[in-house]
Formats: sequence, structure tokens, C-alpha cells
Amino acid sequence: MTDIVLATRNLKKAEELTRILADTSIRIFTLDSFPDCPEVIEDRNTFEGNALKKAIAVSQHTGLISVADDSGLEVDALGGAPGVISAYYAGVNATDYDNILKLLNKLKDVPDEKRTARFVCCIAIVFPNGVQETFFGYVNGFIGREIRGNKGFGYDPVFYPSGYNQTFAEMTSEEKDSVSHRKQALLKLKKYLQNYRR
Repeated sequence: MTDIVLATRNLKKAEELTRILADTSIRIFTLDSFPDCPEVIEDRNTFEGNALKKAIAVSQHTGLISVADDSGLEVDALGGAPGVISAYYAGVNATDYDNILKLLNKLKDVPDEKRTARFVCCIAIVFPNGVQETFFGYVNGFIGREIRGNKGFGYDPVFYPSGYNQTFAEMTSEEKDSVSHRKQALLKLKKYLQNYRR
């Protein structure tokens, strides 16, 4: 059994990560098990930079293998925004709803064919000996014009993955996992861990 700490206090994100890794010989902890772990400020200008910063800090604090992710939405018509500031696009204390409203407002005059976007996920794994790796996942799609669905989190209620007429927030967990950016990155992480243990 391999112990791994997920460097997140986002309960929905932890649930998603745990669900996807459920069939492995990995025992997963979250930061709830380490309440004295310091908060890591995500101030890097890339998803990879933020993920590595979080994973390094948590691994150093706990002495365990740490996995962190940074993910966000890149909208073509906005030059890749909100990007690494996806979680606080509408301000530091913004809710998911606040962020979605700002995004929809920014896109209100953008025609449907130019509302293309993609979710990006970078997962970093850091070992106590300093070894580190990163893995990426992507899912392309487009931004709708209204909020639909109440599952998921973040921008899920306005993001339609390519080939689907449902938003991520209208899909079951299984449906979302089958195409999600985080699932793609986690599958690469799982493969890496299987090879690493050999």
C-alpha cells in the first residue's frame, strides 16, 4: 500500500481524485489529516508551476508522497483567460457562480462558433526524496449561454465537452470521468506509479 497525500482542501476535487484512483493500491489522505499544513499561495503563471509548488510544500511538510493538481478553463475568444486564475476570476473571494457570471458576461457578444474552450489539468507528484513529475490532461468543448445542471463544480454548468449536448454539470460522475481532463492526467499518473514501483 502506497500512502499519498492529496494537496487540496477542495472536498469536491478530493472526491473526484479519490474516485478515479479507487481501484489502485493507494491509500489516499487529504489535507484534513494534516490540519497544521500551511496554505500554499498559487502565484505561478502556469498550471504546472502551481501544481508543483503545492506538491513540493505538502510533501516537505508531511514527509509523504504528495499529489497536487492545478486546473482551469481556457477560452479561445478571451485569449486563454481565465486560465490559471480560473478559481478567482471574479475576485479573490469569488464563488463559482460569480466566476461563471463574469465569464458569461465577457462572452455575451461572442457568436456560438467562437465560444470554443478547453479544460486543462496538470497533476504533479513529488516524492520525499525530491523526485517530481507532471502529467497533463485536456478536454475540448465550448461555453454555453446559460447555466445548466447542478452537479460538478467550477465552470461545469456552462462547459459542453465536444460531442455532447450536456454540460459537465448535467452529467453523472461516471459520464464526466470518462472524458474529463483530470481523469486523463490521473491515468497517466497511475501508469507512472505502476512503473515506478517496479
